[in-house]
Amino acid sequence: MPQFKKLTPNLIVSSVERSLAFYTDVLGFTPGITVPEQSPFVFASVTSGPLEIFFNDTAAALKEHPGWASKVKASAGNSMFIEVEGPGGVDALHDRVKAKAQVVMPLTTQWYGTREFAIEDPDGYVITFAERIEQR
Repeated sequence: MPQFKKLTPNLIVSSVERSLAFYTDVLGFTPGITVPEQSPFVFASVTSGPLEIFFNDTAAALKEHPGWASKVKASAGNSMFIEVEGPGGVDALHDRVKAKAQVVMPLTTQWYGTREFAIEDPDGYVITFAERIEQR
């Protein structure tokens, strides 16, 4: 059986431009490709190290996949869990984004060995950022 190599969230969003700005300006991702090259976009991507996230315009996605119309519900029940590390870790990230994003779970240390918080992006996707910590 083949090995799975990578998972890339492919988010259906109401405004590709707004999502691109949020993920780059607020969260610090690097802009990737856009389709078309100039706004208004129907697709864009962002990256950060090995992570990549796609954004697809809702109308364009439904035009390409009309069968999704009954299934696409703006972000309902969808979330991402992103592990972080590096200078300042999750605490520094929390301090940087808390005034720019809706925090839906405060910074907390979990019983399972992570320090984490969660925000909501402009389309209601919940993103939990977590850092593994040493258990005492």
